[in-house]
Amino acid sequence: MSSGTDKVFDKVTDPNDFTFNKEVVSVFDDMVSRSVPYYDEMQRMTAELAQDFAQDETNVYDIGCSTGTTLQLLDGAIENRNVTLIGLDNSEDMLAKAEQKLSAAGLKHPYDLKLGDAQKGMGLRNASVVTMLLTLQFIRPLYRERLVREIHEGMVENGCLILIEKLTSEDTLFNRLFIKHYYDYKRRRGYSNTEISMKREALENVLIPYRLEENFDLLKGAGFRHVEMFFRWYNFCGIVAVKSTEAEGRGA
Repeated sequence: MSSGTDKVFDKVTDPNDFTFNKEVVSVFDDMVSRSVPYYDEMQRMTAELAQDFAQDETNVYDIGCSTGTTLQLLDGAIENRNVTLIGLDNSEDMLAKAEQKLSAAGLKHPYDLKLGDAQKGMGLRNASVVTMLLTLQFIRPLYRERLVREIHEGMVENGCLILIEKLTSEDTLFNRLFIKHYYDYKRRRGYSNTEISMKREALENVLIPYRLEENFDLLKGAGFRHVEMFFRWYNFCGIVAVKSTEAEGRGA
């Protein structure tokens, strides 16, 4: 099912808080590909890293799976592993579109799409890979620590969590510059100043970014031993975190 062109904020003058309603879902693929720099490359890198960590007889989760783009890529990337793909989202409309997309694609792995709110717990278990692409930033800060701990606890040894997040910076100079360059990017992708301004207002109380250091502290505090940034573009980043209970060896 093809996605329409994103004009959600074209004529809005008084935006409400952003929600993934039917209007947004109908244009979501266009919206995210035009709003997130290097979106396709980050998806490719996510699938590549997932291939490194996926283990036979485990589950691979995509939390905030939206229209199923990441699940489809994961299916192709980890074709040599016997895994079950599980997508979780709190939007019925997103899941309906994901089902259409994945059914048409004819995935090699079994998959399950579940309606649920990550803030209230997911029952995640036996996971070797968990992806959260532009999702954690929409989780209220009050619930983030509990969610990341649940992910860690539901993960097998040497499993990984892959995050793509929008960032804020403690340094106001760079924060301002990075945001300016991001809005310049959106203009180059065809968004008007009005659309940029209205979406910023709609997201103000919904999308709450952390600093890079806060994300690292969150992951390490939940028990992830290895945490590394694998992508950075101004105020966007990719982070991979690995669960390991083995003590790190020391050099001779």
